[in-house]
Amino acid sequence: MAIRRRTGSGMRGMTIKGGHKRPTKSGAGLTKKGVAKYRRQNPGSKLKTAVTEKKPTGKRATRRKSYCARSAGQMKKFPKAAKNPNSRLRQARKRWRC
Repeated sequence: MAIRRRTGSGMRGMTIKGGHKRPTKSGAGLTKKGVAKYRRQNPGSKLKTAVTEKKPTGKRATRRKSYCARSAGQMKKFPKAAKNPNSRLRQARKRWRC
């Protein structure tokens, strides 16, 4: 059986200084530039930016609900980050309005 290797470099090279990631003070997560770079490095990716509007509808509402559920699991897995109000996880959840 052949081992399938992942292509792309993941989040390597994504920096706040380079404009790819948002600093925690402004809500953490990736910027449009960061998403574009990630999609170039990982062909076939469907990564999108955060759903930040107050009352999203349709697919965007579903995406937001899904993100909030997944990130709630991260809060359980990383209690240290969950307790720190300035952690990237907490700031990203705040930006997504979870």
